[in-house]
Amino acid sequence: MTNYPELPVEKLCFHCDESQFEFETTETVAPLNVMIGQKRAVKAVEFGLFTKNQGYNIFISGLVGTGKMTYAKAAVNRIATKEKAPGDWCYVNNFKNHGQPLALLLPVGSGHLFAQDMEELIDDIKTDVAKIFSSDDYDHAKNNIVKIFQERRAMIIETFNATATEFGIMPQWSTTGFIGVPMVEGKGLTPEDFQALEKEERDKIEDNMLVVHEKAMEVVRKMQELERELREEIRKLDAKVGLFAAGNLIDEIKEKYQDYLPVVEYLEAVKEDVVKNINDFKTPATEEDQANPLAMFKKSGHDNLKEKYKVNLLVDNRELAGAPVVVESNPTYYNLVGRVEYETRMGMVSTDFTMIKAGAIHKANGGYLILNAKDVLSNIGAWEALKRVLKTRKLFVENLSEQYGMVAMASLKPQPIPIDVKIILIGNPQLYYLMYNYDEDFRKLFKIHADFETHMENTPENVQKMAGFVGATVKNKGLKEFDRSAVAKTVEYSCRMAGSQRKLTTRFNEIVKVLCEANVWATMEESAVVSARHVVQAFEEKKYRSNKYEEHLHEMFADGKILVDTAGRVSGQVNGLAVLAVGEYMFGKPSRITANTYMGRAGVVNIERETKMSGTSHSKGILILSGYLGKKYAQKQPLTLTASLTFEQMYDGVDGDSASSTELYAILSSLADVPIKQFIAVTGSINQKGEIQPIGGVTEKVEGFFNICKLQGLTGEQGVMIPHQNVDELAVNDEVVVAVKEGRFHIYAVRTIDEGIEILTDVPAGVYDAQLDTYPEESIHYRVNRQLKEYTDNFISLGKASESNGKSES
Repeated sequence: MTNYPELPVEKLCFHCDESQFEFETTETVAPLNVMIGQKRAVKAVEFGLFTKNQGYNIFISGLVGTGKMTYAKAAVNRIATKEKAPGDWCYVNNFKNHGQPLALLLPVGSGHLFAQDMEELIDDIKTDVAKIFSSDDYDHAKNNIVKIFQERRAMIIETFNATATEFGIMPQWSTTGFIGVPMVEGKGLTPEDFQALEKEERDKIEDNMLVVHEKAMEVVRKMQELERELREEIRKLDAKVGLFAAGNLIDEIKEKYQDYLPVVEYLEAVKEDVVKNINDFKTPATEEDQANPLAMFKKSGHDNLKEKYKVNLLVDNRELAGAPVVVESNPTYYNLVGRVEYETRMGMVSTDFTMIKAGAIHKANGGYLILNAKDVLSNIGAWEALKRVLKTRKLFVENLSEQYGMVAMASLKPQPIPIDVKIILIGNPQLYYLMYNYDEDFRKLFKIHADFETHMENTPENVQKMAGFVGATVKNKGLKEFDRSAVAKTVEYSCRMAGSQRKLTTRFNEIVKVLCEANVWATMEESAVVSARHVVQAFEEKKYRSNKYEEHLHEMFADGKILVDTAGRVSGQVNGLAVLAVGEYMFGKPSRITANTYMGRAGVVNIERETKMSGTSHSKGILILSGYLGKKYAQKQPLTLTASLTFEQMYDGVDGDSASSTELYAILSSLADVPIKQFIAVTGSINQKGEIQPIGGVTEKVEGFFNICKLQGLTGEQGVMIPHQNVDELAVNDEVVVAVKEGRFHIYAVRTIDEGIEILTDVPAGVYDAQLDTYPEESIHYRVNRQLKEYTDNFISLGKASESNGKSES
């Protein structure tokens, strides 16, 4: 038997020496306050946050659990605290066009003060106006105006009456107008008396009556003009009095906000509107209004008055210590850009500027907005609205239905607010490249890409940082303290997750889950601290919760329903290794691979491919086998071979090329008629030169075959053959390590097909002798070459015999 070196125990997994930690428990460990293992991504984010140019928004990508959101919040908050808080934004009434409310910017913290000032102003105006309009001075001034107009009215009527009397007409005024009564000798005539007069006299009276009526119409017009003049004079008086009452109050506020021109202009407009509508301030709601049964369905005049001059404080930043940082967990269209709400009264829908509500972009204006990219894309209109804001740097509050032209209804058109915000989108790499390739706006707007790694270098420095991360998690989550053995075991678990002894995982969410579960087991055990056994138990229990299907497969192996031998030798038969995934849990599964070889011209026949159960990668691996066989054995003779390959008891398809070396071993064993050890399982792909190439899931594959060997009984001969490039990726469990250490299980690392076939058969592969033009006698390659030559000779003989029979018949 040829002896080959197997992997020593030290290379089967990474062992974290707990003596390198200077602490006894994490109680004395300084919590980690930096992001570890993401140097490239951290630099990208820091550059993006520092750059204020348009379009330098940030997309952070990475797998779930790598700490993208946690880091984004921490990094943005660290920058934001050094910046100034932005001002407050308000919406106020536009007295010239009520459908287009005005946006006002005030210094930070001044928004709520301005809103209070305006509310108090209206209350003060109502009080002062009502007081001054009920004063004696106002009544006296108004009565003087009325008296003057009454005198003018009386003079006009008196002049008219004298004129009418001269024409023999007695003037009478009623609510319906002027009525003239004919007079004779100063006495009014009845209709009968008038008819008794002579015709000439009646005609004269009627002519006079017509003249008097025309003059009466002139009097009516003069009276109407007088009334208009009276109303105008009273209006001027009211305006003068109102301006006196309200002007000083408004001017005081104007002086307070004199440095902010838009606010001053708004207050001037308020003054004009108050004076114009001074009657609204004179008296409160009447008892008649309050008694109206429909009053409950409408706003009172007092409420309308307050809302008319109310300040809608859209964004209040008074409590900010720096630039705002907003994390919107539900980025719908309205949650991003805000909305105009409506109210229904008596079946009528109405709205006004006080019903404008802020969105996340409003609140993050002047700062930073963190969003989940998938959530933004999942909500109708949200992504397009976000792009529009970033391109125009203005935020329009519009209904979504208007955006898509679905409903044409009257609504407000608030004045757009200028926007200066840095957007941080968080998603996976696939989503980033999808958006980059199919949305040209995305490239212009998100110029910074920070891609989070899933692993980091396994260095002493990073191991210490991992200890700091454990300490920080313990404090943040309120867990029991971890002793250094538990921290060391956590580092080993991190290495297993990374899939390499030289790496540590950066999927800290998974580490946190293990820490929390280890804490639970320590609590159930009533242990004061969490130790290594609790971390191991957490890992094993987590595995137990997920390995139902693996155990079902083990039962089938134990019952002989899935045929896999772990003892003996068989020609043309090898145990291959595959990896199955059920959710997040992965486990190895051995499969019997068989090959039958015989004379023919079909080459390597992949039964899975013929039945359309083979994936493209597996089919490629089979074609590589043909290339290897042609290069190795068909340089001086044709390859007269048919080799039938299959995965036994595989019914759900197969993909991947990690079994290509296994399939080649089966073919070589069948051709050479040399039995293969069934107690050694094989994994590894090959190239056309016969070199072994690395594969994935090496740890799960080793553990998978070990478990089957344990079920059928460990003999001390069993083992696994893996590519040498995968040695540093091994992170097998303690049970496998102990079995290898005790010589009950073996792991071999191979570089070429020749090394592998010698381990599997204990027969030398053979090195080609150029002088003798052959391989050493009885070597694997010699036997294969001999068998192939025999196939070729027989094929030629059969061809000649067939040709001779054809001539004889002719």
